[in-house]
Amino acid sequence: MRRLTQSPLLREILRPFGQVFVFVGISAVTISSSLISLAFLMRNSYANEVLFGKTGQNLPTYVITNLPQVLIDGITVGFVYAAIALGYSMVYGVLEFINFAHSEIFAIGAFVGVELLILIDNLGILAGASIPESYLFLFLAILAGMALAGAAAMSVERIAYRPLRGAPRLVPLISAIGVSFFLADAIRLTESVTTGQFYRVFPTFGNFDELIELARMNVFGIPFNLVIQVKSIVVIVAALLMMVGLSTFVNASRTGKAIRAVAQDRPTASLMGIDVNRIIAITFLVGGALGGAAGVLFALKFTRIDPFVGFFPGLKAFTAAVLGGIGNLVGALLGGIVLGMLETAAGAYLSAFTAGAFGAEYKDIFAFAILILVLIVRPSGLLGEQVGQKA
Repeated sequence: MRRLTQSPLLREILRPFGQVFVFVGISAVTISSSLISLAFLMRNSYANEVLFGKTGQNLPTYVITNLPQVLIDGITVGFVYAAIALGYSMVYGVLEFINFAHSEIFAIGAFVGVELLILIDNLGILAGASIPESYLFLFLAILAGMALAGAAAMSVERIAYRPLRGAPRLVPLISAIGVSFFLADAIRLTESVTTGQFYRVFPTFGNFDELIELARMNVFGIPFNLVIQVKSIVVIVAALLMMVGLSTFVNASRTGKAIRAVAQDRPTASLMGIDVNRIIAITFLVGGALGGAAGVLFALKFTRIDPFVGFFPGLKAFTAAVLGGIGNLVGALLGGIVLGMLETAAGAYLSAFTAGAFGAEYKDIFAFAILILVLIVRPSGLLGEQVGQKA
């Protein structure tokens, strides 16, 4: 048993699960206690009177009653952001460069996966698929999204970034923005030529839309059920597997050791016989594949996609990466979870705390305001930058 716990491979596999447990727990406790405390402070406020009046309910009861469901939804969204943010952090960790085209790589993965499932559905296969077959088809869609998105990311690096590697940092940044616009319009052109559609809808099949009852509670005399959709569980499990795989690859493989060496000191790594160009290409491949998988998971969760679907999730994933500490893979995980919980909590409670003055549409402003406050106090993010580490 002791030999197993001391195994580097096993340690790298188990470490992400421990980190996830700690991050989710700390984030949930911090956000929950803040919301409940604010609700009790405002229990005699104008907002409480306007919303509840003489109904017998009050702001603290409303917050506590809905809080478990809000946390579950926030964790699900947070894992989606974390999966996308890993791609940003992978590239930044090696090149110290923000790949703003990563949001469109994410969109490519989403479209490839959805189009594959639509094709299978048009063949009449999805409608009669059993539950195991449904998960197999989803797995194939994720693999296809990862393959095409990873290939696209490698192509972008070779064509648009590698020739500019020795240029001032602003030059490749402008190139990344240009590539982002190009890829978004390329997706739109491809869809208009092949399908004539702007929006694509994730096919309905399997049991992904079913609800699972986690608990039946009674809070302050008010009964409610705590439920989660099957597809939310799929998103969380898939994101966890991606993070475990990435952690194992980066920290327990020979290629991962080379990636860390290039991130720490590129010229020295080259002198030690490491093919820097190949390692950077692999980094883009892995980052793009993660983004493609996240795109399919996003489509599964939110159903509808369009050629510009990557913009806001990509922006929020970048925010999550900065919040956790850009270049820090663990920080990307933490930042995604925190941002997802903050965004979901704001969407659920902002209207209640402001007496309807601000609704759920302002949740993004709230989340970004929290980011600004965190960066004012800690500019390097919650866990700090980790561009290079001991290889």
